[in-house]
Amino acid sequence: MSAPAVAAPRWAEALAALPRVGLDELQDVAALQTRVDRKYVLALDALPDLAAALPAGTRRLVLDDRDAFGYESVYFDTPDLEAFRLAAGRRRRRYKVRTRTYCDTGGCWLEVKTRGPRSTTVKERREHDLAARADVGDSLEFVLGTLRARGLPVDDLDLAPTLTTRYRRRTLLLPDGARTTVDTDLQWLATGPAGGADPADGADGDTRSAGVPGHAVVETKSVGGASAADRVLWSLGHRPARISKYATGLVVLDPSLADRPWRRTVRHALRA
Repeated sequence: MSAPAVAAPRWAEALAALPRVGLDELQDVAALQTRVDRKYVLALDALPDLAAALPAGTRRLVLDDRDAFGYESVYFDTPDLEAFRLAAGRRRRRYKVRTRTYCDTGGCWLEVKTRGPRSTTVKERREHDLAARADVGDSLEFVLGTLRARGLPVDDLDLAPTLTTRYRRRTLLLPDGARTTVDTDLQWLATGPAGGADPADGADGDTRSAGVPGHAVVETKSVGGASAADRVLWSLGHRPARISKYATGLVVLDPSLADRPWRRTVRHALRA
């Protein structure tokens, strides 16, 4: 006898009720490599109200009849955690380097994120070898060239994997051309010499890890001011949270690190 089908949770059903949009149209309308990001931490049971309040014409990305996709990111930093410390100090010239793997649809990219004018996020990327996603490898010159072009005075960087994140993402396209992503099942795994895990072989090993099973990280992405999704979130009583999947993850796994920018999120939102 086959096992009975497991019903989708109410919040997933609410998002699945939105009409569809394909990847090509999404990228044509809202590629958004330079954008303004706002992040919110919501309890899962708050998602149905969000879905119901989004403006008419909001659509969800669907590929091959799926609207939730697995992501894995491996973050790289220097031995003294320069990228983390620049973020902790809220420095305008800061950066993140990671590989991003699209677990369900295939493909791996190395991405460099920096800060642009007026608090925008600028993301530049190139294709990367999936088997080498835990190693910057020959993409180091791309990383250095990107950082120099963005005004960061770097001669060289000793980059090693420090953290792996895994989660499931749903992407929404709003009528105003903005995007909203809903990330659930977020997991953090300390990676490399400090954590002991090798993301390339998929084994966690003896590594420090943490999860956020009861919450979603909702991120709005727009080219300018507040998007329609931001205004909906505000009307429902949600306010942007200071959360970085990289920096917050390191703080959760190692409480000895300076946590000032993310202290409220870690102590109140994620552990509520």
